[in-house]
Amino acid sequence: MRIRLVSKLLTACLTSLMFSELAIAQPAQIIIARHAEKLDPYALCDMGVQRSQALAQQYLGRGASQSLFGTKGPDAILAIGLHPIETSTPAAQSWGMPVIAYTALPVKGEKGRAATVIENLRTQQAARDVLSEPLYDSKTVLMVWEHDHIAKAKLEREFPGEKVTLRQLLHLDQIAGVPDTWPDATYDYFWIIDYAPGNPVPVKFRMERQVFAPPFDSLPTNDWGEAEPNHITAGCLK
Repeated sequence: MRIRLVSKLLTACLTSLMFSELAIAQPAQIIIARHAEKLDPYALCDMGVQRSQALAQQYLGRGASQSLFGTKGPDAILAIGLHPIETSTPAAQSWGMPVIAYTALPVKGEKGRAATVIENLRTQQAARDVLSEPLYDSKTVLMVWEHDHIAKAKLEREFPGEKVTLRQLLHLDQIAGVPDTWPDATYDYFWIIDYAPGNPVPVKFRMERQVFAPPFDSLPTNDWGEAEPNHITAGCLK
């Protein structure tokens, strides 16, 4: 009887310890990028493919000239849906690592609110994993995402009482200087978020603009929120 009691106490202590570790596990840094320009619901356009390659060669891949990761690379790459997966693949391949996909595939006849709800769910799952799984504790995580689910005030109002964007889910809404909407025409920025151990609210946020050197210097680059029609004239979807 006494042995059973001790065993139960040990189990309870271990369980409590595991949940405590889970609660405080969080990355040191999260880098968010929007997917590149798209051709249709399933693939990037030529400009988008070029941007995915430019991102790998200049910012995100092994040996990148202006690497955001240094020589060690990201510890994980997460992406939602087909466009973000295609955008992040060149960088992931350069590091010899997988893209962890939170799949939100386009389905024929599925549009409007139904599709949005699926993306809400995948975004919530990804944010929960990043901020709770010990796998990501003190790591650097790259998230390539669909821009409405990075930040969109209109979407957040559409689902009151529910966190549906990375801005909300990663607690960016609790610090100053974070835009409440990622503009439709803006592709050329990173959001870089730093966390301190044991603090789920970010301690630092900055936006970094993508400016590409040759042979990718013809890719559109515009200030945050300014019009950028080139991807439309190049045959890419709005």
